[in-house]
Amino acid sequence: MEQWTIGKLLTWMNGYLAEKGVDSPRLSAELLLSHVLARKRIELYTNFDLPVEQARLDELRGLVKRCGEHEPVAYLVGRCEFYSLQIKVNRAVLIPRPETELLVERAIDRLRLRAKPAAILDLCTGSGCIAVAIARNVQECRIVATDSSDEALAVADQNVRAHALAERVRLLCGDLFDPLIAGLDDTSFDLIVSNPPYVSSAEMQQLDRNVKDYEPVSALHGGMDGLDVYRRIAQSVGNFLKPDGVLLLEIGYAQGPPIRALFEATGLFAEITVEKDRSNNDRIVIARRQRN
Repeated sequence: MEQWTIGKLLTWMNGYLAEKGVDSPRLSAELLLSHVLARKRIELYTNFDLPVEQARLDELRGLVKRCGEHEPVAYLVGRCEFYSLQIKVNRAVLIPRPETELLVERAIDRLRLRAKPAAILDLCTGSGCIAVAIARNVQECRIVATDSSDEALAVADQNVRAHALAERVRLLCGDLFDPLIAGLDDTSFDLIVSNPPYVSSAEMQQLDRNVKDYEPVSALHGGMDGLDVYRRIAQSVGNFLKPDGVLLLEIGYAQGPPIRALFEATGLFAEITVEKDRSNNDRIVIARRQRN
């Protein structure tokens, strides 16, 4: 009987997953094997000839089969990397995307220019990846993060605690601003940040199967035109954003013009800019409230 080593397994898994049409098959193979063996990816290559015991092979078999059916690797291993941090995920939350790191980067840039601690509100927090990344990189801040899903907030709580941020990141269950109670909570924020659902109904049908079949629809679908949640944010943001405060939103690849128009119509903002990502798609809206 052939003895399976780390090197042989990586070669076989890469070929199998490539044949099944899985994106980045080599990386997927490395992540799955690292998970099963509880080793870092680099350690796979420094132990190329190490035999793998049967119990680990049996565990790996099931994961590789599911990956070949396009179940996301992040869900299979229960985590992903975001802004150089390990973030726990499951099917109750979206898998954090590299594009969202731009939103975090711009938030951190703004916050580091401040001379005093900032109050931040993270809407639609999901896994809590945005709140955790900001809090880890900006010590002088406190964050309230809301989400309408109890299951998502359970994941966010794990991430907040895993990164020792429970004293600075508060999680509240409810729709957008609804969990904040005037008189009981501080309802005035220097920065409001959100990566809300923004996929239109037509685009939902065109999503890759690893997204459409596995990730939560409620965190993806933003209504017929994808703008439903932005409209509700625009209606209420004036009650929560301080004068000269900043609203930072992730948006869809062509949503810059309509979302800019939506927030211009509020009359609240002195400046609204749309920033593109590395693929030259609309990705971030930055809106600074008037000082008055």
